[in-house]
Amino acid sequence: MACYPQAMPAAAPIPANPPLSKAFACAANVVAAVIGGRNLDRELVSVPQALRPAVQDLAYGALRQYGRGDALLAPLLAKPLAELTIRSLLLTSVYRLEARPDDAHTTVDQAVSAAALMANGRFKSLVNAVLRNFQRQYATLVDTALMHNSARWQHPQWWIEKVQLAYPQQWRDILTAGNGRPPMTLRLNRRRIDNANIYIERLVQHGIGARALDDSAILLDKPVPVVQLPGFATGEVSVQDWGAQRAAGLLDAQPCMRVLDACAAPGGKTAHILELADVDLTALDADAKRLQRVAENLGRLGLTAKLSAADCMAIATWWDKRPFDRILADVPCSASGVVRRHPDAKWLRRRSDVANFARTQSYILDALWQLLAPGGKMLYCTCSVFEEENRQQIQAFVSRHADARRLPTRNQQTELQLIPSAEHDGFYYTLIEKNA
Repeated sequence: MACYPQAMPAAAPIPANPPLSKAFACAANVVAAVIGGRNLDRELVSVPQALRPAVQDLAYGALRQYGRGDALLAPLLAKPLAELTIRSLLLTSVYRLEARPDDAHTTVDQAVSAAALMANGRFKSLVNAVLRNFQRQYATLVDTALMHNSARWQHPQWWIEKVQLAYPQQWRDILTAGNGRPPMTLRLNRRRIDNANIYIERLVQHGIGARALDDSAILLDKPVPVVQLPGFATGEVSVQDWGAQRAAGLLDAQPCMRVLDACAAPGGKTAHILELADVDLTALDADAKRLQRVAENLGRLGLTAKLSAADCMAIATWWDKRPFDRILADVPCSASGVVRRHPDAKWLRRRSDVANFARTQSYILDALWQLLAPGGKMLYCTCSVFEEENRQQIQAFVSRHADARRLPTRNQQTELQLIPSAEHDGFYYTLIEKNA
């Protein structure tokens, strides 16, 4: 694997209609909102459907390589550009110039047209000049930009340092993976299909290339809309990262057990647990709107659970005093292991946020431990690669609870740390048993 990408992966094709200039203008507004502290996915929801594929490609691309784009632009501006939407237009333009060098003329032309639609057209000449100079000085600009770690690795410096310290042999691979496009993996509903090869044959008949990762996980050669997946609407298959699919198996819920999914939304792990065993499952989430997604996922799959919009730490508001045999603690975290799916996270997070997440995680663990039956098991899970949220968190928990015992998850190891790869995202798992 190369130490760092010279440019981002090829951009997705831009639809002929509507014009690229409108996509540029809309994407610039989205990126500006994210830089200002807003959530990328929430901003994209308001984008008109006709523009969304193009805007999503431009916004995701610009944010994945934000550190690089910012460093490439700096020498071309006499002073920092106060107009955030125009700066964001330049970032999206630089992304597309690198990703689609064969279409550079169109990129510059349409970016300038977009500038004419923004800020009363006051920056049209500036955008034209900056992008023309970018093309002329490209080689020198790249050499200069790559002298800065945040440009070379396209992550904030504090993030780079954390990963280097925790993974001295793998840090380059982790950062590089975080800048790429995520894989699309399917999970077979084993209640309806028990042979991955049979489903792969159906995919091939629909012109979709894929390969099996295990008995239930299928990796697509390239992402496709879910409406193109045979059997998706009828609950035969779901979209779920292979790393996330490990949770249900590790939890090892058996028929008739009482199971708690404490932070359930959007419901992929909830559904997987129910697909594997007939259990009495309670699914919580503090966000009622996100809990609705759990209900929708279960409905499509023909599964049922007790859903409650509640804070898992506010035990008195929802718990019936009956202990659980299994608890899945898929806790809120920095999402550092899935950053290629959420590129805004790299630039919205601060070093102090990791400590704040770790503090919340410890509160959740202590609260949930009270609900676990003697001899029961709790699976702790994050989509993080930061040790404060993973190994260090669990070491501190076990030291606080004398009745806690860590169990092997794989190869007699008491934890499973997955780092992002071409096949899965980054996840951490550890299984804890309460002494009887």
